[in-house]
Amino acid sequence: MTVRGLRRIIVSVADLDRALALYRDALGFQEKYRAADVVMLGEPELMLHRRTPTPGPAGTAVSYLVDDVDAATAAAEKAGATVVDPPAGQPWGERQAVLTDPDGHVFCLVR
Repeated sequence: MTVRGLRRIIVSVADLDRALALYRDALGFQEKYRAADVVMLGEPELMLHRRTPTPGPAGTAVSYLVDDVDAATAAAEKAGATVVDPPAGQPWGERQAVLTDPDGHVFCLVR
């Protein structure tokens, strides 16, 4: 078996509207479709699935490539995200911010 690429990331969320305020409205993911407890965004796909979230800082963290880490961090915070590590240059050459979404999932914004 060979993995050919990334198909989708699934994020469990308690409230779809609150999650959309961050992922669609603040971070700019385009909404592709919605059905019952699921909203599909972007490409590769980011699926917001309404079910009990089980976040944790030691779990998987997704890094989203953005044009301006500082502006995206401010927009995400305004939309309900919490900044864990503010935007800063990293030794591997990226500018990165680490945040949690309203359900406590860790994610990074990078450039």
